[in-house]
Amino acid sequence: MSKYPECFSELAKGQHPKFLVFACSDSRVSPSHVLDFQPGEAFMARNIANMVPAFNQLRYSCVGATIEYAVANLQVENVLVIGHSRCGGIKRLMSLPDDGSNYYDFIDDWVRIGLPAKAKVKREHPDLSFEQQTALCERESVNLSLVNLLTYPYVQRAVQDGTLALRGGYYDFVNGKFELWELKTDITPPIVI
Repeated sequence: MSKYPECFSELAKGQHPKFLVFACSDSRVSPSHVLDFQPGEAFMARNIANMVPAFNQLRYSCVGATIEYAVANLQVENVLVIGHSRCGGIKRLMSLPDDGSNYYDFIDDWVRIGLPAKAKVKREHPDLSFEQQTALCERESVNLSLVNLLTYPYVQRAVQDGTLALRGGYYDFVNGKFELWELKTDITPPIVI
């Protein structure tokens, strides 16, 4: 703090981040390090496999509260969901038993959010190896999270108003590469009667 007193003096007055970032809890992929964010630039939410569940006011209220606070109160301009290579959460999702049995209560319950991404990868790429399917699911789960973000009313409104962009990212930490894409949406404005 002593190096940048004016910066921290401004931050003490309040925060005005431009980004809400969903990233994995994995210790190898810190979003501040990957994207070189400075204090105050991004509101962060980290969880297993960087997942965003669909809108549900009770079950995943912590995620909903994070999204609501960042979008409605802080008025972030971008929501970025970052997946990454060799994600243990996605590996667990891909190896969930089809019979519904589970070994980890909390982890398995959480990664089941990504079942639509897993199903899409398995349906579209049945001949690929488990490792290849898992690598594809690491990106597809980001897309699922972006679609799930649109189930939140305040996100829908901000996207419709053009004040919020939804972006996906993928960090291949093994090869030092970062991919970025934007969710293209065509939200029909409400009909006023």
